[in-house]
Amino acid sequence: MHSLPSHVKIVAVLSFVLVVVSTPITYWPAFVGFLILVIASSLAGKISLLTLSKRALIEVPFIFFAVLMPFVGTGERFELGPFNLNRDGLLAGLSIVAKGTLGVLSAVILSTTTTAREILRGLERLRLPLIMVQIASFMLRYINVISDEMERMRIARQSRGFDATGIKHWKVIATSAAALFIRSYERGERVHLAMLSRGFDGELPHTEVKSVGYSAWLRALSIPAFALLISIFFRMNG
Repeated sequence: MHSLPSHVKIVAVLSFVLVVVSTPITYWPAFVGFLILVIASSLAGKISLLTLSKRALIEVPFIFFAVLMPFVGTGERFELGPFNLNRDGLLAGLSIVAKGTLGVLSAVILSTTTTAREILRGLERLRLPLIMVQIASFMLRYINVISDEMERMRIARQSRGFDATGIKHWKVIATSAAALFIRSYERGERVHLAMLSRGFDGELPHTEVKSVGYSAWLRALSIPAFALLISIFFRMNG
């Protein structure tokens, strides 16, 4: 899985997500099958389930939103213990949780088995507009620039005995934030000029990549193909 070309993995993940999203939540056994495929892919990529779970915590805010959906809205309602729930809201909430979780887990597997640079190169090979690839590339580059500047400023403050302990230090923090913006902007200008001086012409530098064989596509697309078969099976027998 780690050795597969990045654009092949991107297509496979998008195909899997499309199958998941297009499957109605009422066919819940299909989603159990999808989850088994995701776990099998994680194990095949030697990604521990603990790591997979920790990185999937990014979806927690959306789960909180989905939990509220059965309690709002109009339509058919039913009693579940002490709660009066809306049926359509319950189905919508379950759909968000199930489909969102599977999508996030798939993205985590992709990001864990593929570096950020390889993902950008894969998007470029998939003919994503070049300006969008450049924006994403510069975003990743300047995140590191800003984090480096923040670390240097933090060390400088601590070396002078500064320790933010209350509201009285907010002025210093605000001044540091303004200085961080200016210094990061100037550093970014220097980085851009250095790139231009080295012949940057708007396209990411890369080595020539050989064409991908059918075996790589078959291995990558086997997961979404199995997911499609599971979805069709439960639709026909639902």
